[in-house]
Amino acid sequence: MKKFLLTGLIALCLVPVSTGKPAYKNPRLPEEKRVEDLLSRMTLAEKVMQLNQYTLGRNDNVNNIGEVVGKLPAELGSVIYFGSDPVLRNAMQKRAMEESRLGIPLIFGYDDIHGFKTVYQISLGQACSWNPALVEKMCAHSAREARRSGIDWTFSPMIDVARDPRWGRVAEGYGEDPYVNGVFGAASVRGYQGAGLRSLDAVAACLKHYVGYGASEAGRDYVYTEISRPTLWNVYLYPYKMCVDAGAVSLMSSFNDISGVPGSANHYTLSEVLRDAWGFDGLVVSDWDAVRQLINQGYCKDLEEASEAAITAGVDMDMMSHGYDTYLGDLVGSGKVPLSVVDEAVRRVLRVKFRLGLFENPYTPEEAPEKRFFLPEALETASQLAAESMVLLKNDGVLPVKDVSRIAVVGPLANNRLDLLGNWKAHGEAADADAFLSGIEREFPSAEVRYEEGCNVRGEGDFSAAVELARWSDVVVLCLGEMLNWSGENTSRSSIALPAGQERLLEALKAAGKPVVVTLTNGRPLELNRIEPLANAILETWQPGINGAGALAGILSGRINPSGKLAITFPWSTGQIPIYYNRHKSGRRGTQGIYKDITSDPLYPFGHGLSYTTFEYGEPVCVGAPSLGAPFKVEVKVTNTGAADGLETVLWYISDPYCRVVTRPEKELKYFEKKLIKAGASETFVFEVDPARDLGYLDGAGRYFVEAGEYHIFVGDKDIKLQL
Repeated sequence: MKKFLLTGLIALCLVPVSTGKPAYKNPRLPEEKRVEDLLSRMTLAEKVMQLNQYTLGRNDNVNNIGEVVGKLPAELGSVIYFGSDPVLRNAMQKRAMEESRLGIPLIFGYDDIHGFKTVYQISLGQACSWNPALVEKMCAHSAREARRSGIDWTFSPMIDVARDPRWGRVAEGYGEDPYVNGVFGAASVRGYQGAGLRSLDAVAACLKHYVGYGASEAGRDYVYTEISRPTLWNVYLYPYKMCVDAGAVSLMSSFNDISGVPGSANHYTLSEVLRDAWGFDGLVVSDWDAVRQLINQGYCKDLEEASEAAITAGVDMDMMSHGYDTYLGDLVGSGKVPLSVVDEAVRRVLRVKFRLGLFENPYTPEEAPEKRFFLPEALETASQLAAESMVLLKNDGVLPVKDVSRIAVVGPLANNRLDLLGNWKAHGEAADADAFLSGIEREFPSAEVRYEEGCNVRGEGDFSAAVELARWSDVVVLCLGEMLNWSGENTSRSSIALPAGQERLLEALKAAGKPVVVTLTNGRPLELNRIEPLANAILETWQPGINGAGALAGILSGRINPSGKLAITFPWSTGQIPIYYNRHKSGRRGTQGIYKDITSDPLYPFGHGLSYTTFEYGEPVCVGAPSLGAPFKVEVKVTNTGAADGLETVLWYISDPYCRVVTRPEKELKYFEKKLIKAGASETFVFEVDPARDLGYLDGAGRYFVEAGEYHIFVGDKDIKLQL
């Protein structure tokens, strides 16, 4: 009897104490129990409103907060919040919590892409650092700024594999390789969410754009994409699976039409792959107005039909199309959309809200800006990321700059702060950034540094003063590049060359007879075949954010040894596009199937990047007997044979030269590692090969297979052949 009473007492202790509130408001209950309880209490109208996203904080009068928030329904699911202060956000959240029947909090989203207020290197440049741990740290800093400013949810990372630099959104992703996009995307997810979604130091990540958006025809935005199933699985879905596995709680559907079925109405990708095959239980939000654009794409005749197509395919939340709020109730009433479909979409939205802890902590503490922005550790990360992401493309020995007394700094990006921030600069301002000119002046205190613009970014201007300055100097630093809004969304270009006026400025300066170091600030690979012969050195800085000046100046002086390598190919000319390293093999070789009027080789290939030291790769060796049945290791010793310490990134590729299921690329990157190697020292790099992960491929149904036979592993200029 005593045993029974004791057991019963223990059981009673394990039962959650009743709070007198509905179950969904009890934080001690499991997430799914709370979701189901809340869902059971909701009317159809309340469910529908949870599936819509509006905007707040743009073109609003923040001095009249009551009027601003009164324009939005209290039952709304989410807003894109364009403010940088939590005051207006909290007022809107109070309306949702106190004026809606069930008190369901909103999610506040925003495009915090490469920094919220502290703006960092653009994503394409980040990949060239080959330092995912550093990018994870950057995203953690960015998440803290955003969450403490009222943002719960960032529409980042973008992991669209992009192989056409005419497409402006190439700046937002991590380049041309699926594995690189997956690694950096997963690092971003961990950075954004790693503190725990309930923390004021974390935001929910959103993977975009699902899927194949980067396969844009001819670099034009929003257009049709023709993607075979093997390519879909091995190139475009590949990084998404890595990032879903990393814990991302949301995705954004894409604008593009995928081989006849648009991404925002594609049941195969949104439901059969994402939900059924991968088991994803978070939410999918459409891109801006993407549901309505199903009409433009010729898939639906009107917004009502588009809303039906999107919700049944698996788009849970409609961003600004106003299709769900207008038609979804009637679609359920008519039986065209089952109530179960709406319920499942609402479950996904509510799950993310519970995971963010918004029911318990709906409001953001209203801290002063100095407690949120430009914290020392964030600025330090910005500087390091800028330095490690810059790529030395060419150097004939002029760099590092030593023993000079007169430096001419010229060009439209030399004293230009705004364009260093890049597209999607969030709340960054030109005044926040450090100009290249300022960094160079600080770096060379014993030299006389003089500046002339020469021309503006469009290439307009009188070169004469700049040429005179070049004649005066010992070395010219010419800062060329793009405006920040020349890359990003809806910035497609037919040519990736810089304006002709910038190229003519280089010609004029070169004629002065002094060494010319060209720095490039841009959001895409550039056509440099006319610039390269005239420059003694070329340093690619990308769009480095607020702390790029110190990094650039440090590389010029040699205080920083450049370590960046390209995560995307620089074509010799625009006419070669698309050109990327992991192409499938050609039917003919040698001199056949190549361009007859230009080279078929890129100017700077994927993985290219120079250093102020030299590295020698030994012969790679297998540790033990490799087989397809178990993981094995391959090692290579890398020696720094120069006089300077340097960071080296070792890239490991595999090749399956003959495959009977489906042909494979010439080689595929499967692992990389970056280490500091002291001058004269050696480091051993190890690739732990798992055949079940690294040697196989996916067929058109997404089934992984590994064939027995010949494999190659490439590292540096070495090739190890395996018979497995």
